[in-house]
This record gives sequence, C-alpha cells and structure tokens, in this order.
Amino acid sequence: MNHNFSRSQTIRKPVSITTGGVVAAQHVKAAEIGAAVLEDGGDAVDAAVAVSFAMGVLEPWMSGPAGGGAMMIWREDEQKGYALTYGMKSPKALDPKAFPLAKDGKAADLFPWKSVVDDKNVQGPLSIAVPGTVAGASTAHQAFGKMSWHDLLQPAIKEAKAGLHVDWYAALVIASATRALSADPDAAALFLEDGQWPTIAGWTALSEKRISLSKFADTLSQLAEAGPQDFYRGDIAAAMVRDVQDKGGFLSMEDLASYSVNFESPLEISYRDSRLLATPTLTAGPTLKDTLGQMENMFTPSGKNPNAEAFQSYAAALKAAYTQRLTTMGDQDAPHSPSCTTHFSIVDRHGNMVSMTQTLLSLFGSRVISPSTGLLMNNGIMWFDPEPGHPNSLAPDKKCLMNVCPVIGEKGNRRFAIGASGGRKIMPAVMHLSSFMTDYDMPLEEAFHHPRMDASGGDAIIADENLSPEIIKALSRDNTVATTKRTVFPYAFACPAGVLREKNLNMGCTEIMSPWGDAVSEKGVNS
Repeated sequence: MNHNFSRSQTIRKPVSITTGGVVAAQHVKAAEIGAAVLEDGGDAVDAAVAVSFAMGVLEPWMSGPAGGGAMMIWREDEQKGYALTYGMKSPKALDPKAFPLAKDGKAADLFPWKSVVDDKNVQGPLSIAVPGTVAGASTAHQAFGKMSWHDLLQPAIKEAKAGLHVDWYAALVIASATRALSADPDAAALFLEDGQWPTIAGWTALSEKRISLSKFADTLSQLAEAGPQDFYRGDIAAAMVRDVQDKGGFLSMEDLASYSVNFESPLEISYRDSRLLATPTLTAGPTLKDTLGQMENMFTPSGKNPNAEAFQSYAAALKAAYTQRLTTMGDQDAPHSPSCTTHFSIVDRHGNMVSMTQTLLSLFGSRVISPSTGLLMNNGIMWFDPEPGHPNSLAPDKKCLMNVCPVIGEKGNRRFAIGASGGRKIMPAVMHLSSFMTDYDMPLEEAFHHPRMDASGGDAIIADENLSPEIIKALSRDNTVATTKRTVFPYAFACPAGVLREKNLNMGCTEIMSPWGDAVSEKGVNS
C-alpha cells in the first residue's frame, strides 16, 4: 500500500534589508558584537577581528586563537579583493616516526588515513600544529582596521569572564565528545564532571549554567594589552609552548616566532556572466574553480530554480573535481564528519566585505587544553597522511591543506560574501549557493533555504529529502543516493553564512538549522 503524506513543518530565517552593515555568524552573540563594531564606525575587517575572538569563546569547540583558517576581503573603494590564508603548520621538530602505523584499521576521526597507534595524530599533544588564527586576524587588521586591537578584543574578554553558557545545544556538543575530552585532565576539568559527564548538573532550559573560562579571559586580556605579537614571541607563546611540551608535544618557540602570513592575489573564477574570488592555495578554492568550470559546459540554466539536469550536473562536476583533488592534493576527509569549523561573513555600510573561516580541525581540536592559557589547542597534524610517499604525507615544517572555502562573488549590481563550516562538505555548499545566486538570480534568503545535495567524495550522494522527486530520480540514475533531513546535529550538509549587497542595500543569512546562527544588522541605521 502506497501512502503520500503531506508535512506542514517549515523552518525559516527571514532576511532583513538595511543600508547599514550586517554580520552573519554561527553564534548570534558574535554577530551582535560585530554589528556593534560596525555601528561604532568600524570597518568590516574590524568587525571580523572582534567576531573571530568572540567565536573562540562562544563556540570554543569549533575554533579559537590556537587554530587556523582563511579569509577573503573586498575593498569597495579599490574595487579589489584580497586573499589571506593562515592555516596551521607542522612543528619543525616533528618526527614522523612518532606516529607509527597500526597493523590495520582507519583513523578514528575525520580522515580515512591508515590508523596510527593510539590515534596520536588525531588527538593528544602530538596532534598539535602551529596555530595561525591570531596572525591572520592581526595581518588583516594592520592593513585595513580603523579601531584599536585592544578595543576589538574587549567583547570577547567580557564573554570569557562571564563563562561559557551551557544551554541544550552546548550540552549536546560536549556530550558528543565526552570520551575524547576525558583523556586530557585539563580538558576534563573544564568541560566534564567526574571526568565522564558534561558539566550540566542541575541544568534546565532556563538555567544559566556556565563553565568558567577565567584562564582564557586572562590570555585574551594579555593579548589585548601586549598586542598580537605576544601570541608568537611573548609571554603567551612561552606559556603555550611550555604546556604543550610538558604534555609531550612538538610545538616550540621557534615554530611560533617564524610563523608569518602574507596577502595573496585571489583566485579569480569566471563563471558564465559572474565572477568569484577565492583563496588560491591550500584550501578548497582551486577545487571550486574546477567544479564551476565543468558546470559551465554541462547545463544551461533556465527558470527560477535548478531542475533535474542542473542537479545531475552539480553531482557530476563535484565528483570529478573531488577525484582530481584527492589524487593530486591529498586531503581525504570523511564526507559524513561532523561540522567542526566556524564561518562568518560581514558587509559594512560602505560595501567592504569579509568572508572568514576558522577552525581547530576536529570538534574540540586536539581535546587538549593549555592549562596556563586556557586555550583549547588544534589537532592540525591530523590533516596529514601518516603513510609516507603520498601528496600530503606527514613531515616537519609543512603547511596543512584545508577544506575551507571563503568566497566573494559578484554578478551585475549584486555582490556577496559566503562560506561555510563542515569539512569536505564546505565547498559543495559554496558551489550550490553561488549557482543559486548567479545562475538563477535567487535572493539571498531563497538561496539559503533551497534544499541542497552533497557529493564530496563518499560512496553515495547525500540529498536533502525536500528536493523534488524528479531531482532525486535523476540523481539516482548514475549514483547511489541517500536522502536525509537538514537537522540541528549532526549536520548532513555544510553550515553556511553569507551576506549580500545590492544597490547599496545589505542583508545576511545563516544555515536555517543552526540553532545559534543569525544575521544581525547595526542599530540606528535605516532598515
């Protein structure tokens, strides 16, 4: 017996249009902090610095000062884009022999590398790479910031002093990593009770349960007073290195002091009658260019929404592009891994834009806390293949290849800044949104609410069950297709955030299923 059921549940995040600046971020408080910076006369880059550090406090398991990332910057007065990549690097003293391969099995987290004994490349002190987020933020600020570094860190310091609010979503995320967090005494002391339960005793939906982040607050205060160089050459650096080495890691003062970031010319992608600017190296930017280049020859857009032919082309182009990426660039993260990154996009009232992605790599990074600084450390070493002789094999003093894909796009009188979190699912989401807004001229709100699919290298295509039966049927002709819902946790698809400017009017939107994400506009400006 066949049944056709109709469903009435819908979820929407309405988009507001304003002449003022807009910040779209995975945490609404961070978006509010960025919007307040814009309201005070700050540049989009100023807001990005404030949001970056705030996100490290509000979502510490996703990103923070001890991580890495990349950003795209658009300067309206110059009509020019800038790329900045500040990914993590392996320490100079790293010894590949410290990561012996197990006899069998695959790694326990995002990447299907051969398993390392005790997963030392996945979590723990040996998995910690040289962080780049502070260098990236400060490089952008030195070039384009208007407000002082000191002032921009104050909102994050205030949030850290207040402590991490453990609501239902935070409790869920912490619970998902309890076993891994229990392995590090300092991480367990911060996030767990009795080393085995999330710190949520006595929690109710209306409670104000908070985790103390006092050490993190002290570090941010030191960073605000002494400046970003302290993270790489000063007291913060010394404390962080001492803690990591005491736990057995390779990180050194030389690693931090020699870390540097420079602006690059963006990767320019011409796509039909639009143009996209992406990060050129060690990110998913080149794979996005490959995908869009194939799509341009596969179908001709028609109508207001992508049809079955368009989605077939999306799938074919993604599969081919990822085959190329996996054989030449070497990153092979599992397509169903949890979202463990954060992205935010900003446009100010003058039209300057920032698309910024930052990460610790895994959820909670290395699951190691630097006790002297309160910093949750990255596990960037997991980005490398522990087996010798491959394009991305583990080696000392080597840059990590990331999946981040911040983008600035334009068509006609519309310009947008988009990006996402979600590992290898990031680039397909950016591709979909770019196509929706350029091939079909979708409004930002409609593009973010339109169902998507993912074909980023797994055995099956993952399709939103809200795609039409015709599209699902077409995708199934040449592929194994698994349909699923867009859910709150874990994410089946990437978690994007974007802003758009059209005729001097700005707007923003975030992933509709992100419980904390929102777009916030500066107050006191015409909306």
